[in-house]
Amino acid sequence: MAKKKILLLSDDLRMHSGIATMSRTFVLGTLQHYDWVQIGGAIKHPEEGKIVDMNESVRKDTGIKDASLRVYPISGYGNQELLRNVIDRENPDAILHYTDPRFWEWLYQMEHEIRQHIPIFYYNIWDDLPYPMWNEPFYESCDLIMNISKQTVNIVDNVCKDKPRTKTDNTYIPHGIDSDNFYPVDKNHKDWGDFLSFKRNATHNKDYDFIVFWNNRNIRRKLPGDVVMAYKTFCDMLPKEQAEKCLLIMHTAPRDENGTDLPAVVESVCSDYDVIFSTAKLNDRDLCFLYNVADVTINMASNEGFGLGTCESLMCGTPISVNVTGGLQDQCGFKYKDKLLTYEDYSWVHSLHDEKKWKDNSDLTWGDWAKPVWPSNRSLQGSIPTPYIFDDRPRFEDFADVIKQWYDMDSDKRKECGMKGHEFVMSDDAMMSAKAMSNLFIEHMDRGIKEWKPRKRFTMIGA
Repeated sequence: MAKKKILLLSDDLRMHSGIATMSRTFVLGTLQHYDWVQIGGAIKHPEEGKIVDMNESVRKDTGIKDASLRVYPISGYGNQELLRNVIDRENPDAILHYTDPRFWEWLYQMEHEIRQHIPIFYYNIWDDLPYPMWNEPFYESCDLIMNISKQTVNIVDNVCKDKPRTKTDNTYIPHGIDSDNFYPVDKNHKDWGDFLSFKRNATHNKDYDFIVFWNNRNIRRKLPGDVVMAYKTFCDMLPKEQAEKCLLIMHTAPRDENGTDLPAVVESVCSDYDVIFSTAKLNDRDLCFLYNVADVTINMASNEGFGLGTCESLMCGTPISVNVTGGLQDQCGFKYKDKLLTYEDYSWVHSLHDEKKWKDNSDLTWGDWAKPVWPSNRSLQGSIPTPYIFDDRPRFEDFADVIKQWYDMDSDKRKECGMKGHEFVMSDDAMMSAKAMSNLFIEHMDRGIKEWKPRKRFTMIGA
């Protein structure tokens, strides 16, 4: 039986953004089941106008003899004329688009035209409450919505009032990390020698007792300055000789107009303690080593759809501390009355970010691999296209406290906690491995294609 063909609209999967990385992961993970075509976006794409045939390379990489993947590079995310041309040329069985709905207004404007012939699927994330009611037309223009976080499933359910969603067209598929690329490294691992060499370079040949890792873009919602303050406040708790054996590694661009001048921040407020900026674009193996170098990985972001860095850290067996917001909640393994919270539970949970309701709730527990930090305040922010969204801000002092808790833990115990995190993200409960994500895509999209009903040519309004 001939494979179905999926047309993907997202960041060019050959690029290095989080969207590109995940696009590459689920495309490569499903090539045995689907043929893929992508309209691959970039800010100023150097290959715009070309058609890139990747069949030879993906067949070599995956061992799938009939693997089929073509990329149509574009600056931005595309346009109606290009989409019509690609549909005519490729004849896909479904369109899958991925990232913020505001990038796809041109697509939604032609959804009636498209959905007479092929379904539109959406890999969706929304960072926070209150329910974004202005997204209703976007969501209802899709035949299948697959959501990256448990919280987002509930958000879609509550936004889609005119055309309520069902359990089969509003589903949960968390990001999946490739365990072949991200893995724990110990003395018995074949990469141990290479890892030690990498560690010496990463730490500038200095021996440290405790390393905090932060892997994020230097943008405001990631709170990079607060990360420095949390680390500085933690080091202030220690005797000088112990603080000198601690290190913060920040894998980011040190200066960014959308963030701040981090070297200036460090020089002014954290000059007594060691901070290293990791600025090179790392391949997966080196990034895996960097997670293994760390004792804990942190994410303080005030808005976060998923948080790839901390999930990659868990896959490498390194524990985490995260702000209780967005998709970061899913990585903590939260349980209520000893039952792992599912996406269905978020119909009454909504979000765990309310400190007064959840922080000291004795019925709420979480995995040993995580030390969550609750936001100390929630500010309603917005813009013209997105009028409101909660900005969940934690206190850097609270992060300093949990970093100290990791520091005070015996190193073997800390590693044991990290390995429990590795087991969690690999488990059927979490479904955060690349294999699990790919299998879920196949299950949900196959069902979406099978159950799809074409839109009628005309819709009678108010009849």
